[in-house]
Amino acid sequence: MSRSQQPPTLDPRAAARSAARPGPAPWLHEEVARRMAERLDWITLPVRRWAHWSPRHGGMEGHALVAARFPQAEALGVPAGEVPPPSAPPRPWWHPARWAGTGQPAHLPPMLPAPPEGSLDMVWANMLLHRVADPAALLADWHRALAINGFVMFSGLGPDTLRSLRHLYTRLGWPPPAHEFTDMHDWGDMLLAAGFAEPVMAMERLTLTFDSAERALQELRGLGRNLHRQRFHGLRTAAWRQRLLAEMDAALRPGGPGTPLALEFELIYGHALKPAARLPVTQETAIGIDTLRSHLRQRRTGPAVD
Repeated sequence: MSRSQQPPTLDPRAAARSAARPGPAPWLHEEVARRMAERLDWITLPVRRWAHWSPRHGGMEGHALVAARFPQAEALGVPAGEVPPPSAPPRPWWHPARWAGTGQPAHLPPMLPAPPEGSLDMVWANMLLHRVADPAALLADWHRALAINGFVMFSGLGPDTLRSLRHLYTRLGWPPPAHEFTDMHDWGDMLLAAGFAEPVMAMERLTLTFDSAERALQELRGLGRNLHRQRFHGLRTAAWRQRLLAEMDAALRPGGPGTPLALEFELIYGHALKPAARLPVTQETAIGIDTLRSHLRQRRTGPAVD
């Protein structure tokens, strides 16, 4: 997917509205963050400072898992279109929430609109890349913020997500229920084009089952909104909603009537390294002293990814 084709069915205005929705993160985002945190076992690179891109939507439970992995590291947040939550007045000492617990997610880390260039050892971006209007620009931002030998860990949805629901909408002649998602091989190509090295991509399929179409629709609404350019832009009627529920109930039970209703999700995970810039080689080459020092230092101390 070239930058001129980014992503062709996603409506940028709808994506911006979706990013500005208040949290907390959906359950699925937290589950994907938990699975992605397990992949940190593969990484041996030191992390002294890291940033969570879009932390509210990425999940604060996942944020806590990463922070526990790197307890001495400084953690930052990058809003990526998120609107910060309103600050609440401090509760009095006798308020029950101060001693009984609230069940609310952890506080957001210190937020920076754009980390300084080369200031991060890790970028953590959970369930973000598939819902931005300009992924190439986002990859460039990650590359710019990372130090040499810094790395990015990210996850998102793949093209087989909601496959059965998409087929249902197509059969009924309705506009698609979601925008198209990018294949993991294309993400790998885009990482290389952005200047990253050693991209490692992985995919897994997750099927969520529900007792009723009503419950499945509730879960979908919790995950977000339809960002497709050709989505239905008006208001749907109660009669249409009832038909949708009936069609889902009939078509999305792979085991037949009486069995659970299923929705498919393709989960994509990726990580990649920011390498040292290659020195240009021509018949006569001029190399800045800072660049030369950086390369010599890199040759002496070069941590690796398992």
